[in-house]
Amino acid sequence: MAVSLTKGGNVSLTKATPSLSAVAVGLGWDLRSTTGADFDLDASAIATGADQKALSNAHFVFFNNLRSPEGAIEHTGDNLTGEGDGDDEVINVDLAATPPTISSIFFPVSIYDADSRGQSFGQVRNAYIRVVDRASGSELARYDLSEDASTETAMVFGELYRNGTEWKFRAIGQGYASGLAGIARDYGVNL
Repeated sequence: MAVSLTKGGNVSLTKATPSLSAVAVGLGWDLRSTTGADFDLDASAIATGADQKALSNAHFVFFNNLRSPEGAIEHTGDNLTGEGDGDDEVINVDLAATPPTISSIFFPVSIYDADSRGQSFGQVRNAYIRVVDRASGSELARYDLSEDASTETAMVFGELYRNGTEWKFRAIGQGYASGLAGIARDYGVNL
């Protein structure tokens, strides 16, 4: 049974599922009515060390860099519209293949070309992040974002992290008015 988290909450994934070796991180959203302009949200993953800085620019996984250097993190592809039910974008993480140098994986979502299109997360509804056991297909954790982020053009939805031998997930929901560039700067990625 999935654990429903609130902002700042966390859960041990491996305590609930000791044999857990790979997860799918699904991110989804719906759009409020807009001016008719295309609305493209992009999920990404940033693998960091203990200092919460990206191990390298190649550890920023997104639609133009679909795999981390060691292959443990893989973006399954860019959804340009967010239409349809279920996860809009998915990032797979092979926990067993994740080297110990990676202590956390952060999951930002940004609005492509938000400034020029006048778009923000205030126009997004039903946004969520969920963690699914890839072996069983069971949802382990879910965080439904409820904040009204009227000026933010990017958000860090959640974090998958190590705590000793455990893998845990934390609900973050931190918005950035500075877009993906602001998130990248904070995590030491050079765009």
